[in-house]
Amino acid sequence: MTQPAGAPAVDPAAHPPLAELTTMRVGGPSRRVVLATTETELVDAVREADGAGEPLLVVGGGSNLLVADEGFPGTVVLVRTRGIEVPHDSACGGVTATVAAGEVWDDVVAHAVEHGWSGIEALSGIPGSTGATPVQNVGAYGQEVAQTVAQVRVWDRLEQRVRTMFAADLEFSYRHSVLKESMLGADAPGGAVTPRHVVLSVTFSLRPTELSQPIGYAALADGLGVPLGGRVPLADARAAVLEQRGRRGMVLEAADHDTWSCGSFFTNPILTLDAMARLRARAQEHLGAGGPVPPQFPAGDEAHVKTSAAWLIDRAGFPKGYATVQGRPAGLSTKHTLAVTNRGSARAADVLEVAREVRDGVERVFGVRLVNEPVLVGLQL
Repeated sequence: MTQPAGAPAVDPAAHPPLAELTTMRVGGPSRRVVLATTETELVDAVREADGAGEPLLVVGGGSNLLVADEGFPGTVVLVRTRGIEVPHDSACGGVTATVAAGEVWDDVVAHAVEHGWSGIEALSGIPGSTGATPVQNVGAYGQEVAQTVAQVRVWDRLEQRVRTMFAADLEFSYRHSVLKESMLGADAPGGAVTPRHVVLSVTFSLRPTELSQPIGYAALADGLGVPLGGRVPLADARAAVLEQRGRRGMVLEAADHDTWSCGSFFTNPILTLDAMARLRARAQEHLGAGGPVPPQFPAGDEAHVKTSAAWLIDRAGFPKGYATVQGRPAGLSTKHTLAVTNRGSARAADVLEVAREVRDGVERVFGVRLVNEPVLVGLQL
């Protein structure tokens, strides 16, 4: 059974604490653990828990979960399904690849690069399982899975049936989808930690070429020595992304506490144009008339823009290593301000304490309230 990179081996029969199933390595005991290695086992485990009215937590790579120290009072389903099927591969029609939800995501990216399938190479090194990628529309370095997801097969917990949801049905936006929304909506069965739609497999539409898609991230383009929009061999793009992520502590390493995290703890704020103007005014007030200006990026429509959470955190007085260098059990990564990290002995309460300080400090200085990216299980920020 493949575990999250850098995590200890897990024996489901031993009812392990959730700390052993997540990359943050915090979380208390699990009442019951079910290992699902086939799609049938996955559906049966979810249906059984829902039928019994038990709280349900579906866990893939555990890279986007922060679990309470008290643990989870229900059924934990470990998704360890495997398989990559290629029903179509041609120079004209492209490559269609259907991937089981439990496949380790970075293994899928490596497989695509090795086989000359372009479209997900910039998503190298992201921890977790494939089934989680469409839920929050995983993205990095200028790519999102929304650009390549063709369809997702799900178990609909409300209608008690397998459904196929096409890209248009998923309503992808920045770090969001209908799948994620179903975790929060009133129709979410059994609470709000597992979506209504449990992903069984994801079908990607990729391009058969040895070249990357156009490089859309400035630092990545600089590292590769090409202009924005340039293309490079797939293997070069993957290596450059892994190098960028490694420098930021975003590639899991068992011995490196800077990587004991959920990755980026906060999403980049999406602001109206008026809110962005107010942010600039607050920044000028706080940093001086000649000081740095909050960055602004397109957000998908003319009424909104995106700014950088990392910029806000740093300028609000929370630099890399905040709390970490003070010897606290949790703190910001020494490599990246967006990552709240477990320094080896942290509990969920320690992680939340740092996250709250950062969130509240940014709001106090800049008037922008950051939103957490990981799913909080039994916790509130």
